[in-house]
Amino acid sequence: MAEQTIAAIATAPGEAGIGIIRLSGNKSVEIADKLFQSPGGKTLEQGENRKLHYGHLYDPKTNQLVDEILIVKMLGPKSYTTEDIVEIHCHGGIIPVRKILQLTLANGARLAEPGEFTKRAFLNGRLDLSQAEAVMDLISAKTESVYEVSLNQLNGKISTDIQNLRNLLLKMIAHIQVSIDYPEDDIEEVTFGQLKKEGKEVLSGIEKLLGTVDTGKILRDGLKTIILGKPNVGKSSLMNAVLRENRAIVTEVAGTTRDVIEEYVNIHGIPLKIVDTAGIRNTDDLVEKIGVDRAKSLVAEADLIIAVFDQSNLLTSEDMEILELIENKKSIILLNKTDLPSQIEIDVLEKNIDHDLIFEISALNNTGLDKLENSLKEMFFEGQLNIKNDTIITNVRHKEQLRKAKHNIEEALQTIELAMPVDCIEVDLKSCWDHLGEISGETVKEDIIDRIFSEFCVGK
Repeated sequence: MAEQTIAAIATAPGEAGIGIIRLSGNKSVEIADKLFQSPGGKTLEQGENRKLHYGHLYDPKTNQLVDEILIVKMLGPKSYTTEDIVEIHCHGGIIPVRKILQLTLANGARLAEPGEFTKRAFLNGRLDLSQAEAVMDLISAKTESVYEVSLNQLNGKISTDIQNLRNLLLKMIAHIQVSIDYPEDDIEEVTFGQLKKEGKEVLSGIEKLLGTVDTGKILRDGLKTIILGKPNVGKSSLMNAVLRENRAIVTEVAGTTRDVIEEYVNIHGIPLKIVDTAGIRNTDDLVEKIGVDRAKSLVAEADLIIAVFDQSNLLTSEDMEILELIENKKSIILLNKTDLPSQIEIDVLEKNIDHDLIFEISALNNTGLDKLENSLKEMFFEGQLNIKNDTIITNVRHKEQLRKAKHNIEEALQTIELAMPVDCIEVDLKSCWDHLGEISGETVKEDIIDRIFSEFCVGK
């Protein structure tokens, strides 16, 4: 499969100034030359490497003009895939790019599989697996923070940390091999002391990476944030204020929001998947009741609940039900409508949640929201987070391999403490080494590689 030349549309579908069709493989230039004609008659093969060439693209069977284009060749091994790559830059739009793609396929290329360009970069040794996965994270980044983390991973930050740990494990395995190969030298006591020291160092490194997992999940997937409250307390107004747009319908009619409304918003680098729900109340309206039940069920899935109360009124039975729903959940209470006189019983709310997590706002006048936004960063990013320099684990697959590796090194350290035979220790060390290698792709199985790249877009 790898010896075949592949082709795909590399730009998003729809109208645009430019569309790009990408080819990779040893016949890329040959296929392009069947279609390309330059004003001076020079072929792409004769043209300069890594330089855009102007010309026209024709159907070689009919000699019919297809589009006016710019074309560039990037000869391997100094290319994204390390193979010969050709990019055809045509006018954007669905028809031009499809026509050109079909012509490349009719003249010797085959359609690329999802992620196959990056897969070839991995298989050809240009990227390791963690760097390849970072490519997709970079494309789908919703905030500057996610972008910075993904860029670090693409530049090999995780790869370097993992390789350092694997090198230390390899050193430990070498110590064991010496003990096994030269038992007459009576060096086992020295070996146990050295293994214990190095094993603790490996464990510390793994724990440091695992300590970033929760932050990584928030950065990658967003903080699932549920806005909860009874009807007409200002939930939809709050959502519109946070989004800085009129996304949710706001009226004085109770029960206007009947279904879940989801949007992403970036607050201090934290991607929030913010969900506006139907107001919590007893209702005979079947549609509204379904919305209320759905709102209650979402509470269990939420990373954060923003409970909104109308501070201009006394607490009601619906308010008390909301307090029960958020009990033992990570929550913030907002007292809305501060433009009106306050009547709400603050002391009752403070029995359920810390005083520092209760904020007064006016969603109508956009006041008090800055305190809410600052508290979110403090709640979920405790301490100083250096996005540009810290290694942050955002990938679920990486997390699982790190957890397995941690278990292995803990088993090895326990075996060392019991002074068991060194070959027993070696089994756990090799398992730890293998699990860490699955992150970088050095010990990963082919079916896992296929599954990872199947989630990529076709043109990447």
